[in-house]
Amino acid sequence: MNIRPSWLRLALLLLSSLALNAQAADKANVLFIAVDDLRPQLGCYGETAMHSPNIDRLASRGVVFNRSYCMVPTCGASRASLFSGLRPTRNRFVSYQARADKDAPDATTLNTHFKNNGYVTVSNGKVFHNASDNADGWSEPVWRPKNYGIAYHIPKNQELHKQRGKELGRRGRGPAFEAAGAPDSDYPDGRIADKAIEDLQRLSKSDEPFFLATGFLKPHLPFVCPKKYWDLYPRESIKLPATYHRPENAPDEAIHSFGEMRSYAGIPKKGPVDDETARNLIHGYYACVSFTDAQVGRVLDELDRLNLTEKTIVVLWGDHGWNLGEHTLWCKHCCFETSMRAPLIVSAPGVNGGKKTDGLTEFIDIYPSLCDLAGLPKPDHLQGRSFVPLLKNPDMNWKPFAIGRFGGGDTIRTDQHRFTEYSDKKGKAVARMLYDHKLDPDEDRNVSESPANAKLASQLTTSLRKHKGKPTKK
Repeated sequence: MNIRPSWLRLALLLLSSLALNAQAADKANVLFIAVDDLRPQLGCYGETAMHSPNIDRLASRGVVFNRSYCMVPTCGASRASLFSGLRPTRNRFVSYQARADKDAPDATTLNTHFKNNGYVTVSNGKVFHNASDNADGWSEPVWRPKNYGIAYHIPKNQELHKQRGKELGRRGRGPAFEAAGAPDSDYPDGRIADKAIEDLQRLSKSDEPFFLATGFLKPHLPFVCPKKYWDLYPRESIKLPATYHRPENAPDEAIHSFGEMRSYAGIPKKGPVDDETARNLIHGYYACVSFTDAQVGRVLDELDRLNLTEKTIVVLWGDHGWNLGEHTLWCKHCCFETSMRAPLIVSAPGVNGGKKTDGLTEFIDIYPSLCDLAGLPKPDHLQGRSFVPLLKNPDMNWKPFAIGRFGGGDTIRTDQHRFTEYSDKKGKAVARMLYDHKLDPDEDRNVSESPANAKLASQLTTSLRKHKGKPTKK
């Protein structure tokens, strides 16, 4: 008499399993591509001098976010904020060493959420800044290539790097740029692309959907890549920026000494770099963008070859912007548009490609957007807003502002203005900046103290203070 119920239970279990497998098969995969220090220096962003055919190809099948902003312009903090879906504060997501699992231990991170919902989650290269950050959120151990860090190929540069390292520790590195005759596969990013391709081949055979995060290192310093990418840019085409000077009326709090770059050989300990070095740096940055573009292209080619493109959400993002001499600055670490604005390109099943949107978006919007695109529930803690409606209608009215911060500065970007307020350690306002992007898109003249802008500055101050992340209790 128990045989029939047993068979019935078995049949129900089998049907349930088949239903779950079918559900998994219907889920879109995710290819999540992070690029370190990538500003919107790409053809798809209107930079006609750039050679970025592969990222431009992704843009042709997706939506380009013209005004997308990171939360904090430094590696660890930007990534921890993005993956947690939480705003930074004065004591959360502060430095390049910030970790999501330490600063927001109660938040379910993006990768963990996908893993909890049946995805195989894989991390290659630089995804979180610290490889051990949120390691339990990956289905497999985090993978990084051997010689993951600085990789010089010219013997004299290798020796100089070794010597300066012995003498100065972390503050002593080789040259800030190098053009060598080595193949792509001899560089960490070449090997990261190799691993992503191998994983795509392996994961394509599984019944489970995947979340494959692939983080490329270049164009992060040093600007080291094969010479063929340097050769894409004639030397005479490399120009210094029009704003190769300090903005008028900019407060001291806004200007930093680009200490990150000063550890490299050939960069003075104080003061500006000479014009020839500046051109070498710009040239090297361009070359490294094209080098990474080629690696992105190899991964996208494999996605196409495996017939995965039509069922895969592809997100490409740079963790923050980068200064190439603008405002006398190099590197990131400031509240100017050049550091806060970063590329974001999204391609997804059912989304018409080849479009651009000027809707203001923040990197904390990526987490809820991916949930919507993949059909997953959104955790309650998220502070961003899904931009999926923008993918469908790029011209619609959208967010009124994007907010970020760095150090003592909190900054808000509206449709026309960028306003930044600097505070001391006690929270007292000590300086501010206001730039009118309609009249001054390069942020060359701070007009925060102009009597004509008193009302506007007051309104932006109120809005910024109301909506910025509040300090967390320790």
